[in-house]
Amino acid sequence: MEVALVTGLSGAGMSTAANVLEDLGWYVADNLPPELISRMVDLGLEPGSRIPKLAVVIDVRSRRFTGDLVSVIKEVESKATRTRVLFLEATDQVLVRRFEQVRRSHPLQQDGVDGTLIEGIEAERVQLAPVKADADLVIDTSSLSVHELRQKIESAFGGETTGAIAITVQSFGFKYGLPMDADLVCDVRFLPNPHWIPELREHTGREAAVSDYVLAQDGARDYLDTYRHLLELTTNGYRREGKRYMTIAVGCTGGKHRSVAMTEALAGMLEREQGVTVKVVHRDLGRE
Repeated sequence: MEVALVTGLSGAGMSTAANVLEDLGWYVADNLPPELISRMVDLGLEPGSRIPKLAVVIDVRSRRFTGDLVSVIKEVESKATRTRVLFLEATDQVLVRRFEQVRRSHPLQQDGVDGTLIEGIEAERVQLAPVKADADLVIDTSSLSVHELRQKIESAFGGETTGAIAITVQSFGFKYGLPMDADLVCDVRFLPNPHWIPELREHTGREAAVSDYVLAQDGARDYLDTYRHLLELTTNGYRREGKRYMTIAVGCTGGKHRSVAMTEALAGMLEREQGVTVKVVHRDLGRE
C-alpha cells in the first residue's frame, strides 16, 4: 500500500496537491487527526481493501490534536506501506499575499503576542521544522503556477497514470436537448438518416447493418479522421492545463442511428491511443 502524507505551511498549496492526487487515483483524506491516520492505514491494509493508495493531508487544523507529528509519520512508516512525506512551503512574502487575497487569517496568528499574520507563519515554520527535515519531497511553491505545481506532483506520485485522460464519448439526440456536461459537441446530422430506410429503421447504430451504412456515407470517415486529429490537439492541451476528464457529445436527430454509430467508431479510434481511457454512453438510445 502506498501512503502519501501531505503537509506544509498553510497557504502553500496543500489543497491543490490533494486535488492532483485525487485525480491520479489516490484516496484522499483531508484534515484527518493524526491519531486516526494509523487507523486509516490499517483499514487500507485489510484483505479486500480498495484503498491501494492513500493520501492524507495534515494541516495546522488537524495538528492541533497533537504536537508530535513526527512520531505519527514513523508509526505509519513502520507498517507494510511505502510511505512518502510531501512538504509544501513558500516564502513569507508570498504567503502573506495569498492570505490577503483570500481575506483569511492564519490559523496560528491569534496565538502570537500581537496577533499578526507574520507571527502565525513564523510559529508554523518552527512547529513544522522537524517534519520538513525528514520529508521525502519538499516543494517551494513561491514561484510556481498551479499547473507547474501539478506537474511536479504528477511526476513524483503519478506513475503510469500521469497525464492520462478519461474520455466519455456520448451519443444523443438533438430533439431531446444538448447534454449539459459536454465539453465538445459533434453534429453528425449531415449524414443521411437510416430512419428513412425501412429495413434499417428499427435497428440501432450499435448493429452492423446500420453502422456499415452510416460509415459508408460520403464524409463519414473523413469526419472521424479529422475530428480525431482535433482531439489529439485538444487532449494535449488538456494535459498541459492539468485537466483529466473530457466528455464528447455526438448528436443526430434522435440519438438512435447516426450518432450511435459514429460514437462507437470514434471511441474505437480513441481506445487505440496511449494515455487515454474511454467510456461509451448512449444517452437517448431506446428513448423513442
